[in-house]
Amino acid sequence: MEAEFIRLYEENPEISKVDKIVKVLRSGGVIIYPTDTVYGIGCDFGNVKAVQRVCQIKNTKPQSLSFICYDLSEISAYTKGLSTPIFKVMKKVLPGPFTFILNASNRVPKVLNAKKKTVGIRVPDNNIPREIVKQLGNPIITTSIHDEDAVLEYSTDPELIFEKYRNLVDIVIDGGYGGNTGSTVIDCSNDELELVRSGLGDFDDLL
Repeated sequence: MEAEFIRLYEENPEISKVDKIVKVLRSGGVIIYPTDTVYGIGCDFGNVKAVQRVCQIKNTKPQSLSFICYDLSEISAYTKGLSTPIFKVMKKVLPGPFTFILNASNRVPKVLNAKKKTVGIRVPDNNIPREIVKQLGNPIITTSIHDEDAVLEYSTDPELIFEKYRNLVDIVIDGGYGGNTGSTVIDCSNDELELVRSGLGDFDDLL
C-alpha cells in the first residue's frame, strides 16, 4: 500500500492531520518527517515491530536509533542520573539541533538499549515532530534519511523522499525542504560533555 503524502506547516501544524499521523503511529506505522536539521524516519518508540521495520528500511540496529521528546520534562522520564550541570546545558540549547547521549532509565524500551545502557535523545526546534510526540503521548524514533548522491549527504526534497520511500513507509510529511547537516551529538553519559559528531549545533554554545 502506497504511503500518504501529508503537507504540514511548522508554524501551525493542522491538528486534524497530526491526529491522523498519530493514529497511524499507534497502529504500528512508520513515518518520514522533518526536523530542525534533516528529514527523519521513525515510529512509536514502544512498538517493537515498528522499530524493527525502521531498522530493516535503514539497514541498522535498534541500539543505533535515537528518539524525539517533546521537552525537557519528558527527557527526565527516560533518563537516570541526569546531573544539574548537564540539565542546565540541555535547557540552554533545547529545543535545538543537538542529540544528547544519556543514561537510559527502565522506561526506555529494551529493544532500544538491549546491549547498552545509554540512549540518544532529541528535542528538535521544529513544531511538526514535537506536536506529533505531544499528541502521541510518548517519544518517536528518529534516524536520518540519507541520500545516495555523492555531494548531498542527506535527502532534502520531500517529494523526492516520497518517490523513494512511498512503498516502504505509511506517511511522508512534507514540511518544506530539509537541511543537509545532521545534529551535533554529545555524549553526557559520564557526566561530561564529549563531542561525538559535529553537526548543525555549535558545541561552543554548550560551554
